[in-house]
Amino acid sequence: MIQQSTARKLYPLIGPYETGMLDTGDGHRIYYERVGTPGTKPAVFLHGGPGAGISPTSRRYFDPSRYDVLLFDQRGCGRSTPHASLENNTTWHLVADIEKLRDLAEVEKWLVFGGSWGSTLALAYAQTHPAHVSELILRGVYTVTKAEMRWYYQFGVSEMFPEQWERFQTPIPENERDDMIAAYRKRLTSDDAVAQLTAAKAWSLWEGETITLEPDPALASSFVDPHFALAFARLENHYFTHDCWLTDGQLLANADRLSGIPGTIVHGRYDMPCPVKNAFLLHRAWPKAAFHLIEAAGHASTEPGILDRLIEATDGYCLT
Repeated sequence: MIQQSTARKLYPLIGPYETGMLDTGDGHRIYYERVGTPGTKPAVFLHGGPGAGISPTSRRYFDPSRYDVLLFDQRGCGRSTPHASLENNTTWHLVADIEKLRDLAEVEKWLVFGGSWGSTLALAYAQTHPAHVSELILRGVYTVTKAEMRWYYQFGVSEMFPEQWERFQTPIPENERDDMIAAYRKRLTSDDAVAQLTAAKAWSLWEGETITLEPDPALASSFVDPHFALAFARLENHYFTHDCWLTDGQLLANADRLSGIPGTIVHGRYDMPCPVKNAFLLHRAWPKAAFHLIEAAGHASTEPGILDRLIEATDGYCLT
C-alpha cells in the first residue's frame, strides 16, 4: 500500500501558456489550453464524464519542465460552447476533435492520458489512430459495456450505497425505476428548466458521493454546481443512452490494436463506477501495459495510491 507521506504529489499549479477556441465546423467551439514547456514531450489530457470538463488540477499530473500538454473541454462542457448541447456530440465527434487538436499542436505522436470516461475516449482514439499515440495512461478503466452501466445505474452499486441510491431515485416515479437511464433522459431533455436542473443535480450527486473510498463531502458538493451539473448529467446520460456509439465489448475486442503502444493502467480495487474486472481484462488483452491495482482506493484520481502511480507514469514516460 502507498503511504500518503511518501506518495508522489501533484505538480505545483501553473497557468497555460496558450489558450484558444477550436471551431469544429458543425456548431461547436472547443476551448483548449496548453501548459508546460513548448517543444518538450507532447501529451493530451482527456477528462472524464462525459461532461466534466477540465480544471486547474488537470494540468498538474505532468512535470511542466518536461511536458508540453494540451488540455481541452470536450463538446458541450466547461468553457466549450454551446453549453450542455447534445447536437453533433458523440464519441466519434470527440475522436475527430482530438485529431484536429493534434494537427493544431503540430505533433505526429503524443502521450494520451485519460481517466474514467477519459479512459474510454483514450481507448477509442488509440484504437482508431494508433500511429499517433506514443503512450497511453489510463485511470479507472471504463469500457461502457451494458453490464457496467447496469451495475452503476440499475443494480449493484445501489447495494453498496443504499442511502445515496434512495436520493438518486427520488426524482423518478416508482413505475419508471426499472430503467433509470431512460427515466432520467426524459427529465434531462425536458423543456421544464426546473425539472431538468433537479434531475441534473441528482444524477451528478450520485456520482460525486460514490467515487471515493471514504466520503469526501467537499468533492461531492462540487457536483451540484448548476453549471457543472447540467452539462455533466445531460452529456453522461446522452452518451450512455446511446452506449457511447460503441458495440458491446468493442474496446476490449479491439485491444489488439494497442499492441505496439506502451501503456500504464491504474485502477482502484473499490472503484464503484468502473468495476476492476474490465481493467483486469484489458491488461490481459494488452500485456504490454503495466497494471497497477491500488488496494486502498476507489475511483477518484485524488486518492493517494492512484495519484502516486499516475505521477510515476508521467515521470517515467517523459524519460523515454
